[in-house]
Amino acid sequence: MRLLTTVILAAGLAATSAAAKPPLRDIAEIDDTIMVVAIADEIRKSCDDISPRLMRAYSTLSGLKALAREKGYSEEEVEDYVTSKSEKARMRAKAESFLAAQGVAVDDKAALCRFGKAQIQSQTKIGQLLK
Repeated sequence: MRLLTTVILAAGLAATSAAAKPPLRDIAEIDDTIMVVAIADEIRKSCDDISPRLMRAYSTLSGLKALAREKGYSEEEVEDYVTSKSEKARMRAKAESFLAAQGVAVDDKAALCRFGKAQIQSQTKIGQLLK
């Protein structure tokens, strides 16, 4: 009887902890890194003389997936987060806000390219994804 009670209790705790996971967007390390990758991607698409470091970007994203799995998120939950239209719109707004705080308007390609080159020069997280 004790074993059955323990198993039921453990199953209940597992279900509770799974339900208690915060949305992936609330995990700063994951969400902020996705924003860094999104900004680097926007820069490389906007600037002819800046190229992506694709292997580094793929490695970064792969590391984020591994981190999410370590935190108990399924492949489906991760995929839903990165493909969600509402999450993409939220991330775009977050990236635009970050860039605006740096004095860069996303629609000002010259400013975006200058920012990208400065990031490369300074070897920031964004700059490390570009060359």
